[in-house]
Amino acid sequence: MKKRFSIALCLLVPTVAIFAQEPVFIEGLAQGSSYHITYFDDQNRDFQPDIEKILQDFDQSVSTYVPTSIISRINANEKNVVVDKYFIACFNKAKEVWKNTNGAFDPTVYPLVNAWGFGPGKKQKIEKSRIDSILKFVGFDLIKLKGNKIIKKDPRVALDFNAFAQGYSVDVVSEFLNSKGIGSYLVEIGGEVYAHGKKPNGDNWTVGIEKPIDNKESQNDLKAIVKLENLAIATSGNYRRFTVVDGVKYAHHIDPKTGYPTMNNLLSASIFAKECISSDANATGVLVMGLEKAKEFLKQHPELQAYLIYSDDKGNYQVYQTPGLESIVSEAGE
Repeated sequence: MKKRFSIALCLLVPTVAIFAQEPVFIEGLAQGSSYHITYFDDQNRDFQPDIEKILQDFDQSVSTYVPTSIISRINANEKNVVVDKYFIACFNKAKEVWKNTNGAFDPTVYPLVNAWGFGPGKKQKIEKSRIDSILKFVGFDLIKLKGNKIIKKDPRVALDFNAFAQGYSVDVVSEFLNSKGIGSYLVEIGGEVYAHGKKPNGDNWTVGIEKPIDNKESQNDLKAIVKLENLAIATSGNYRRFTVVDGVKYAHHIDPKTGYPTMNNLLSASIFAKECISSDANATGVLVMGLEKAKEFLKQHPELQAYLIYSDDKGNYQVYQTPGLESIVSEAGE
């Protein structure tokens, strides 16, 4: 999905060494971005056709860039739309994170995302009166899931799962590999990652976190190296996707309370969790909160670990990381 609706916010770069047991490596294009999957299998099976079918079905559920998808039909107020398991999982997780973040994460920002030119809709002229009018139908309390159908309090309410659906797709592919008895693998889709088990030689999987340098086209140098085992990581940042209005740079993360892109000194948020859907959704919420509120939020949610890059008063990079990361995160080049 993300090439169509977003450029990967922060590329997490998998690295794979050569071992006596050769890994199976597959890659391709999916969800508007790319995917890279590495796994060790005694039978050397090729799961690429199965995985690509899974990702295609996933798009048909929750991609706003597929006009016939379930989410697109709901946004268009088509009658009698029945949701599937992918949509239900995304909706329920979104509701959970919306509550936990006190609304900093809110998938009903979709009309604002389009207005600012970050979605499939036509970019609009940004005026306070226009933003204020859109805010009247932004709020996750305006929509609910009843059984397998969506009910809106206002027909103008529209959903955008793009901020975290890619993380969930990582979980879906991981579940597939688990079902095939694969005990050692790394799944990366559009920069979101889950690593399961260790490599056959006993090493952890490793990924990198980029420096948050404005760059829409290519990979930045790495800021940190991370060792993963049975853990997901997703990174949201304000340097991959942004727009400039009247000479002012605006990041693509919209604050649901103001209707404007976030303006704070938090440059990127990497969130670690047991499931990538949680990592991805909370990374977006944390970035919207800003550094100080994020610190308080993380204290209340020990199930999440975080590596936050921010700028100080002099414009220099600084890092805040939760204590649980000390054994698995190191500065790149150390």
